[in-house]
Amino acid sequence: MESNNIISIIIPCYNDAKFIEQAIDSVNNQTYLYKEIIVVDDGSNKETKAVLKSLRSKIDILITQENAGQSNARNNGISQAKGDLILTLDSDDYFENTFCEKAINLIKTEKDAKIVTCFANIIFEMAGNNYVYKPQGGNVKKFLSSNNSFGSAMFKKSDWLKCGGYDESMTSGFEDWEFYINLLRKSGSAEVIPEVLFNYRRREGSTTSRANKVKYQLIRYIYNKHKDIVNINCEFIIDNLLLKLEKEDREKIKITKRLEYTIGAFILKPLRWIKSKFG
Repeated sequence: MESNNIISIIIPCYNDAKFIEQAIDSVNNQTYLYKEIIVVDDGSNKETKAVLKSLRSKIDILITQENAGQSNARNNGISQAKGDLILTLDSDDYFENTFCEKAINLIKTEKDAKIVTCFANIIFEMAGNNYVYKPQGGNVKKFLSSNNSFGSAMFKKSDWLKCGGYDESMTSGFEDWEFYINLLRKSGSAEVIPEVLFNYRRREGSTTSRANKVKYQLIRYIYNKHKDIVNINCEFIIDNLLLKLEKEDREKIKITKRLEYTIGAFILKPLRWIKSKFG
């Protein structure tokens, strides 16, 4: 099998005994057959190591290392990949079984495609809050405003090599966003399959939730690192920032009006009852 037909699926795992099997099964069950599964145990606890041991027959390569963070784990996994195409997957998420087949067709037929993502079902720990998120994709300009792809996405190993991989100093999160900016900085785009083929968990204590607590420091780091393209696209970035602030203001006004209406109705309710009885 030629390497350009193999998809190497990289799954970093840190203390995720509960969901890692579902993640591994979701890529083993892909309709696209030419793939390898590389799991990187990033210094997990004994419970997770026991689960990984029980799943060893489902894994092509299991890398065990001291805890060094998600960027390091991804880089280590990709460095051992046989395939020219890389698919990253967080250990608590999972793909629908046709993602690889559809993603490889897209990345091979669209000449500008450097990243392939899709719509996703966002799963909250608290039941009943799930919704579908549709990333926009686009070129580097779009990614300077926000991360328009999921961290679990397909790209070429050659592009990973050219841009130097994931920034291993970014241990607090947003490393996938910075990587995509680096990947797209000279050319290319992120393409979005308009189907729900990915399931993304929003959990307390996850990397994303921790990153959001320090997001402004992380954004400052990303913008300083890519100051050259930020300066070129500063007008676009400012326009998008103002649009976001305007949208937030509109939402605040709506919430205030709803609150005022609720308070007013609460205060007036007993007065209306008195009037109905004695008026």
